[in-house]
Amino acid sequence: MLVIENCRLTWPDFSANYTMRVKSGTLCAIIGPSGGGKTTLLHMIAGFEKPESGTLTFNGQNILPLEPAKRPAAIVFQDHNLFPHLNATQNIALSIRPSLRISDDERSSIEEVLEAVGLKGFGERKPGEMSGGQRQRVALARALVSGRPLILLDEPFSSLDPGLRRDMVQLVDDMRRRRPVTILMTIHTPEDAADLADQMVFVADGRVIASDVPAAILGGSLAQKIAAAVSNT
Repeated sequence: MLVIENCRLTWPDFSANYTMRVKSGTLCAIIGPSGGGKTTLLHMIAGFEKPESGTLTFNGQNILPLEPAKRPAAIVFQDHNLFPHLNATQNIALSIRPSLRISDDERSSIEEVLEAVGLKGFGERKPGEMSGGQRQRVALARALVSGRPLILLDEPFSSLDPGLRRDMVQLVDDMRRRRPVTILMTIHTPEDAADLADQMVFVADGRVIASDVPAAILGGSLAQKIAAAVSNT
């Protein structure tokens, strides 16, 4: 389980204080207004931002003292962050061996994850030879093959058209059901994840305003409370 308790961060023009829990194996969709603190939340979990106070544990381990490379999390950014001079296999291999000197077994694992994300036979292609959706699949494959149990997706599909975006969210759901991973995904279009996510978290003004099943967040009296809370921030 991911447990965040009163993790506070401050800047001259923004402050955040996060408290939330996510069960292991969960697909958690994080929604909220632009600039509300969704990306900051993921960056804090990944170790790119350090809270001034509070606790952050994953499966009982205190991960706050750990540097990003040593945390049990892999993050996928909106711009996929692939190296243009490396092919798909090499970009994925970086999460296993930064030297790119992979074993036959590791190469087989990469081929398996490429097939799992629908990119069988794409191993030799460079990012410039692939579509935006294909590049995002490579970035997702790199996170999955890392073997880390916590995957953080920072609006990785927002630039895709609605049909492909929905397909990618479905792919994320399929992959976490095959592998023992916990996935936190920020998303601008909550309807794309409403029937797939186990948990939905609403973040605004650097706070977790609400956390529940998607139906409760997106409809009924709780949705009205969320709207009121946002209007007061």
